[in-house]
Amino acid sequence: MIKKFKQILKIKVFYLILIIAINFNSYALENKIIVKINNNIITNFDIDNEVVYLKALNPNLRKLNTEKINEIAKNSLIRENIKQIEIKKNQLVSIEQEYIETIIKNIYNNIGLNSKQEFINYLKLSNIDLQTIEKKLTAEALWNRLIFIKYKSKIKIDESKIIDEIKSTASVNSYLLHEILFDAKNSKHAKEKYNQIIQSINKNGIENTASIFSLSDSSKTGGKLGWIKETSLSQKISNELKKINIEQTTDPILIPGGFLILYLKDTKKVEEEIDFDKEFSQRIRSLQNIQLNQYSNIYFNKIKKNLIIYEK
Repeated sequence: MIKKFKQILKIKVFYLILIIAINFNSYALENKIIVKINNNIITNFDIDNEVVYLKALNPNLRKLNTEKINEIAKNSLIRENIKQIEIKKNQLVSIEQEYIETIIKNIYNNIGLNSKQEFINYLKLSNIDLQTIEKKLTAEALWNRLIFIKYKSKIKIDESKIIDEIKSTASVNSYLLHEILFDAKNSKHAKEKYNQIIQSINKNGIENTASIFSLSDSSKTGGKLGWIKETSLSQKISNELKKINIEQTTDPILIPGGFLILYLKDTKKVEEEIDFDKEFSQRIRSLQNIQLNQYSNIYFNKIKKNLIIYEK
């Protein structure tokens, strides 16, 4: 009887060990490490969550196949982790909630929603809570603050030129733009990449192509820049936009940090009574953002080279 009991016990222990082993292997498969950046890891579970997040911000991504969306999500997380490492290194920890609220409003307006509550309900459909969105936006805002601290002394703006332009302007062109920022080893490589981007725009649309190729933070929302007045653009970019028609792209524009392609979604003339102080502030802010975005890409590429990145 005792011998039989011991045999039964051994069988139960064997099956218990077997079940634990199966569950452990299953868990390991579900949480496989895909990328390691210094001590930060990105698992396929993280990538799945990022896919949900990116689809919520840019619904057009649903048109792409799973492999392509996963690649976009992986690259997004790599950029996010690299930025977080640098933010932590520089001991930046908080950002004003009012600023985060402004960004959230811009996001839900871009996807056609009218209120924060509508946005919360929209997120629930994808099993995303607002805290997750706020956490990611806070990290991005801290990165932008870091770039501003490091490069604010390098920003060059001709305020007298802006004043003259405002005084002499009765109406201006306004452009509805998307952007794609990419890097290339040389002019030949840039041309090859540009051709790939144009083919992708024709096949997948501008929003998905921006998510696939663009290095800019706007890639998360399909490269959308919104309506931008001609007077808020550099002369170089303004000249390129005048060469194209609606639903066309500019040639690659060489800027600090890479090559910029702009897609012209629409254009209109803006004729209105100008609030000088408001217009002046908007133009200053727009030109600052353009320069800071360029420095952001330069700094990102610089710190990326100093990190140990392992991709499986």
